[in-house]
Amino acid sequence: MYTAGIDAGTQSIKIVVYNSRTKKIEATASRPLSLITEDGGVREQEAFWWIDALREAFSEIPADIKAKIEALAVSGQQHGFVPVAEDGTVLSPVKLWCDTSTAAECKEIENALGGRDAIAGKLGNPILPGYTASKILHFRNTHPELYERLWRVMLPHDYINFYLTGKAVMERGDASGTGLMNIFTGEWDKDAASAISSDLIQKLPQIAPSPSIIGRITKESAAELGLPDSIAVASGGGDNMMSAIGTGAVEDGIVTMSLGTSGTLFASSSKPFHDRKNRLASFCSSHGTWLPLLCTMNCTVASETMRGMMGLDVKEFDRIAEGSGTGADGLFMLPFFNGERIPDLPNGKGVLTGMTMSNVTKGNIARAALEGVTYEFLLGLDAFRENGIEVSLITLTGGGAKSGFWRQLVSDMTGCDVRVAAVAEAAAFGAALQALWLTEGTSIEETVGNHLGFSPSLSASPDRRKHEEYQKLYSAWLGYVEALTPLFS
Repeated sequence: MYTAGIDAGTQSIKIVVYNSRTKKIEATASRPLSLITEDGGVREQEAFWWIDALREAFSEIPADIKAKIEALAVSGQQHGFVPVAEDGTVLSPVKLWCDTSTAAECKEIENALGGRDAIAGKLGNPILPGYTASKILHFRNTHPELYERLWRVMLPHDYINFYLTGKAVMERGDASGTGLMNIFTGEWDKDAASAISSDLIQKLPQIAPSPSIIGRITKESAAELGLPDSIAVASGGGDNMMSAIGTGAVEDGIVTMSLGTSGTLFASSSKPFHDRKNRLASFCSSHGTWLPLLCTMNCTVASETMRGMMGLDVKEFDRIAEGSGTGADGLFMLPFFNGERIPDLPNGKGVLTGMTMSNVTKGNIARAALEGVTYEFLLGLDAFRENGIEVSLITLTGGGAKSGFWRQLVSDMTGCDVRVAAVAEAAAFGAALQALWLTEGTSIEETVGNHLGFSPSLSASPDRRKHEEYQKLYSAWLGYVEALTPLFS
């Protein structure tokens, strides 16, 4: 059986076509996306860019392969707000997850609902500026005449599903990242919606209670994409939710760590999850469970900044970092170059501390950067364990996972075995696997177990002595964070 996975990210549209019989990727294609950037934190895209890129990407897939596709699913960037009129018109540019221009509206909603802690206690999550809720209020405040025409609130992957099937529906995973859904009940919260507008609840799409096939591709969309009009379209989900499937984080105890520009750490939880300290986002998964998630603003940002300053290529940077000893000879980096979410330091700055006359070397600085980023992930693992999620295995993904030194460093610092999925495009592949799972009617565990491969040569196991050393160094790093936090207020 052939299934397709579409990943609509911030930077590109990607497609993978998977053959479940041979267990091979038969074809891939991608198209880049532009970004509207303005002062004040504006980060937007036009929804039609996604559809244009989707058409162009599918045009690269050979016709004989497209003809065999029986089902597909869409992975999309979370939290964006696509305002759709009843005739299907998108009423304004789409504010994305990285748009921070609605901080004032976020505060307005918080005040109306009794503050951040009260909201998080009731819904499972606070309402953050990146989430969809404040974007809707901003739209209503700045474009009241367009708000009157608003028929359905959609997220990016919902809009692509709407293009494919003509159906406006949202699934639990993406809905849990809007700031409007109660993660314990799986339903829209009327109070949160009313804090934005008295009629908003009527403009929110139905939430699919569980992952499902939501419909068939329309004849019009099939013709535009060169696809059979019999293709089943699965509910899909947000990029992190699809990456969970694409990296095997579908059972308790398995964690995915993404080493990209930003860093993410997430795990499947078989019961509703709420971190009372609000270190982790309490999302739902797109395979029927929950998905507690840590997101940091800085990951390869730190290593790339230091590498650029030294004028080294990636391999040279890894080599000199590996040549340094555990703990970088006393150097510690607080890698808060873009501010930070966890720890909650939006005005944070990058700091290199512990310098002496002898330890300020390129190798030590390189290692301190990689160690500092990984210490942030330890904050997430602490939160998982405090909330009853035991971690036994970590799957690495993202650009940083290509580094053998960093893979071993993660294993040593966390004390966990580390593996890397054979297919690098975790979100798109996860979408293809979701479509396969929902079409075949097997369990998600069985589907992932049968079709997700790993690269044995890229695995790592912890050195217990180094792990014990890193436990002490982690405590020292936390001490630096605590001491310097007042400077970032």
